[in-house]
Amino acid sequence: MKKLALSLIVLTAILIGCSKSGAKDNLNWQDNLETALQKAKQENKAVLVNFTGSDWCIWCQRLSNEVFSKDEFKDYADENLILVRLDFPKNIEQSNETKMYNSQLAQRYNVQGFPTILLFNSQGQMVLQTGYLPGGPVSYVNHLKNKL
Repeated sequence: MKKLALSLIVLTAILIGCSKSGAKDNLNWQDNLETALQKAKQENKAVLVNFTGSDWCIWCQRLSNEVFSKDEFKDYADENLILVRLDFPKNIEQSNETKMYNSQLAQRYNVQGFPTILLFNSQGQMVLQTGYLPGGPVSYVNHLKNKL
């Protein structure tokens, strides 16, 4: 009986750990805003920039789990968006160059918290600054569409 109880405790701990790591999305995230803006202009798409603390920010993880990892968002993104993720992790290694680049963009766009989502139209004009919103992928896509 003790072995079974211990096994259940270990299994529960593993499952909790896995759930906290967040759902993995299947999106094509870029890491350079300038390149994304050029590509967006060529392809007549918008650019969505995700300033995130992927390994520590609960609201970033919720946005990823509830929106970015869902097929409804992926379908919209594949057709209409160039995606950029600028991460500010606590426990994931990044080069100094990446840290500096991400920090410079956060300063340029006055990012005060995470997640911060910026939406640029195909001409490179910022049309929306937002963050986590409840309601799932369809609601989030409609929120983006209303600004484009």
